[in-house]
Amino acid sequence: MDTINDPPMTDAIAAEADSPQRRFGTLLEQHRGIVLKVAHGYCRDREDRRDLVQDISVQAWRAFPAFDPSRSRFSTWLYRIALNVAISQARSSSLRQRHHAPLDDEAVAALADPAPRHPHEADAGVRALHAVIDRLDPLNRALMLLYLDERSHREIAEILGISESNVATKLHRLRQRIRAQLESPASPSPATRTR
Repeated sequence: MDTINDPPMTDAIAAEADSPQRRFGTLLEQHRGIVLKVAHGYCRDREDRRDLVQDISVQAWRAFPAFDPSRSRFSTWLYRIALNVAISQARSSSLRQRHHAPLDDEAVAALADPAPRHPHEADAGVRALHAVIDRLDPLNRALMLLYLDERSHREIAEILGISESNVATKLHRLRQRIRAQLESPASPSPATRTR
């Protein structure tokens, strides 16, 4: 897979980057797709996605003074922050959900976000894939999100803080489990078997 490169910094962007706020705003706008992909990967509800996008942006701004372009690209740095915020929220959300009674299926359907998360989700196969990915634990969901975003094994390893060989092994096993889950929807979800 090809590595997706950051867009080059043009003279106009360099001139505008005279303050940290402007530089951060410009870089965040250039790479907002990363934040939106992560939010879509971790939140079903539109309002939850907006909250997650805001939380990621705030955390990225707080961490921006420590960003060192000589150590990593902005896109890699932003992915790492976005996934850490999303995983933290997913974990704290699952803890809160353990202490609440679930709504019945009709109530959940009535509250569900009617708009598809992605334009191509009209396809039943893509919807089934997203349903399987949604059931993954947060770390494996991050791994699949990066894989589907066509990030290289090296870049995934850098973002997740694991070795490239570990990325390759985890992805191979995860793809097998997802394929089996899609072929046999009655089997246990990959999240319960992927630890």
